[in-house]
Amino acid sequence: MGGCMMLAVLVSLQIANRPNVHRSMILTSTPDRSPRLLALEPTSVHQPATRTPVLPTITARPSLTPAPPTVSSTPTPLVLLNEQKRETIGHSVEGRPLEVYTFGTGENERMIVAGIHGGDEWNTITLANQLIRHVNQNPHDIPEDITLYILPNLNPDGEARAHDKYGRLNYNGVDLNRNFPVNWLADWDRGGCWNYLPTSGGTGPGSETETQAVMKFISSQDIQALISYHSAALGIFPGGWPWDEDATRLAESLAEVSSYRFPPLDTGCTYSGTLADYAVSLDIAAVDLELTNHFDTDFDQNLQILDVLLNFVP
Repeated sequence: MGGCMMLAVLVSLQIANRPNVHRSMILTSTPDRSPRLLALEPTSVHQPATRTPVLPTITARPSLTPAPPTVSSTPTPLVLLNEQKRETIGHSVEGRPLEVYTFGTGENERMIVAGIHGGDEWNTITLANQLIRHVNQNPHDIPEDITLYILPNLNPDGEARAHDKYGRLNYNGVDLNRNFPVNWLADWDRGGCWNYLPTSGGTGPGSETETQAVMKFISSQDIQALISYHSAALGIFPGGWPWDEDATRLAESLAEVSSYRFPPLDTGCTYSGTLADYAVSLDIAAVDLELTNHFDTDFDQNLQILDVLLNFVP
């Protein structure tokens, strides 16, 4: 009984000495990580403030589980062992350079384009940089009759913005792989398609500065085969509608040396204004190739992919 009385006294003293904790509210503006949506939204859209509760400070015990690593949206400079030909073919909406690396001097031309969806598919940019370093250190991998162009990042504004869905679109909120002037649509049925943020195909066919730059470069060359890298997991999509014959043969050849599926997975999405469709319209065997996931580059099997591209005969 005495112990119970003492316990009751201690509890009452602790309650009496406990400070009052009140939730207070302050107004803070929410940073907008979304790109501008010039083709969809009115100008001068007011961003409302959000109410953020201020809670008592709590000292947490150290966790035994390490926090997941954060992914920086700042691109790492590409450092090469040997001198390499590099050309700036244009600039993004925010003024970032669009650079093409050239390997070999042969008359038969091949091209790789990555990063068209910026930070949402940042592993395609990493893969392109890995391929650039590899070929720079192994120049004899390029056959004497081949010239290879690699454009590692067609959407640097999106990549600089975020390495997630918020980095997919260019500065104007346009999906660059729906902005090319073949089978172009300003909007489309979203069934089966990527639909995590508002976007459009642009204010018109080829409306975006990034699209215009790569179109000008491709049309000024004599490229016979092209891979446009994406992620993730759907497979290999030949350009053209219906699929172009040479593009289909290229897709089949790439699937034979990789784990990438062909025919690709059909989600019911209708693809419009793609780079591959535009390239096919110029008699280029072109495919969209999707990596296994949004994180890995599948580098080893993409060395096999590169070999097939370099030796493909349209």
